[in-house]
Amino acid sequence: MKIHTIGFTKKSAETFFGLLRTSGAATLVDIRLNNVSQLAGFAKRDDLRYFVSELCGMEYTHQPDLAPTQPILDDYKKRGSDWATYEDRFFELMARRGIEDAIPRELLDNAVLLCSEDQPKHCHRRLVAEYLARRWGDVTIEHLS
Repeated sequence: MKIHTIGFTKKSAETFFGLLRTSGAATLVDIRLNNVSQLAGFAKRDDLRYFVSELCGMEYTHQPDLAPTQPILDDYKKRGSDWATYEDRFFELMARRGIEDAIPRELLDNAVLLCSEDQPKHCHRRLVAEYLARRWGDVTIEHLS
C-alpha cells in the first residue's frame, strides 16, 4: 500500500497538478480542517474537485477526521505551542478517533493526502501517514515535493 502526501502552499498550479498527475495516484484526500478559505486559491474545495478530475483524472474526497481540531491548530499556530506538543496532541487525537479503523484502507491505497503546508516536516499530513503506517504495517509513504 502506498500513501502520497502533498501541500499546495508555495507551489504554482502547474507544479502542484503536475506532481499529482505524475504520482499515478487515484484519489486526492483533502485532510484540511478548513478547505474553503479564500487564501487557498486554486486549492479551494470545489475548485480542487474540478481541477483534479479534469487535469489529473483523480477522485476527490474531504476527510476532516484526519485533521487536527481547531484548538490544537490554534495552540500551535497562534499561541506558540511547540511542534513536539502538537505532534503528541495530534497522535492522541488520531488514536481516540481510531482512524485506522474508521478510514477504509481502500480509500487511502494509492491516494494523496493534501494539506496546505509546503513541506511535510511540520505538517499533519506526514503525521497521519506515519500513524497509519505504524498501525497498518504495510504502508510506503512518498512525499510529493
